[in-house]
Amino acid sequence: MTIRPLDLLDLPTIARYRNDVLTLDSTRALTRGHPLGAMGLLAYVNPARHLYAAVKSGDVTLLGGIIHTRGEPYAKLLYLAPSFNLNNPHLPELIEHLTVQAGAWQAFHVIAEVDETSDVFMALRKAGFAVYAWQRVWDASQIQKTESSLGREWKRVKSIDLPAVQRMHYQIVPQLLHPVDPAPRLPNGFIHSDERCFANVSYGVYGVVLTPWILPDEEDVSGKIVSLLASLPDRRGRPVYLNVRSYQAWLEPVLADLGAKASPRQAVMVKYLARLVKEGVPARVVPSNARVQPTQISRMDTDE
Repeated sequence: MTIRPLDLLDLPTIARYRNDVLTLDSTRALTRGHPLGAMGLLAYVNPARHLYAAVKSGDVTLLGGIIHTRGEPYAKLLYLAPSFNLNNPHLPELIEHLTVQAGAWQAFHVIAEVDETSDVFMALRKAGFAVYAWQRVWDASQIQKTESSLGREWKRVKSIDLPAVQRMHYQIVPQLLHPVDPAPRLPNGFIHSDERCFANVSYGVYGVVLTPWILPDEEDVSGKIVSLLASLPDRRGRPVYLNVRSYQAWLEPVLADLGAKASPRQAVMVKYLARLVKEGVPARVVPSNARVQPTQISRMDTDE
């Protein structure tokens, strides 16, 4: 079996598998829809986008895609297909091929999100991926505004708010995960007026995904979540989801009490492609033409 980039001649294969795809990027799937749909395929013709797909031909054809945002230290596995053949012994080889492309984009690591009961979990492990967190996506579309949510102020994040957002990141995200889950460098999302609650936001045609950071000792968390959903601009009837990682798992009972619906738990997996060395100091090397004079020690005799 050979692995090669996807091309126009593979359109019949794409059409055959378009409804049998496992997505590995939950946020993109919920906001932009099917990765092999019409909108997903149009993204491949954009030369400014780091988006790559490969096909492994043989008795059973396997497809896979990977995506990278310029300037980010990580890439994301986008999809694998067909979902009925994810226990194929050649699948780890295809995944490895996709991660090599991420290295060509100078990404330090690759992330994949997969249900912990999926057959692809073991294929990712064989390809060098390891679990670094768990997450669950909550459908919060049916949460209604209440009187208790009045008076809670959220505003769009601006450049002046970035230090407060980064402080929350360092307090909430475990230090060992900072290289994989880095603090935001650009203003995006919403911050509460008390600067103790933040929500990253991703908009798409099919939905809106919020990733909340709320300090554990914050009061009236349910009221703040309701007020965030009630004041969310540009919603236009689209469903709203909250993505909760394992280091914010204490938010799950709050969302359940509010009536949000949980999806199956997912493993967030990472494969490291390089190790980032911070504050490196170059070693001093003695020039080849330099001569080192050895130290001479003479013995001094003394009278006792």
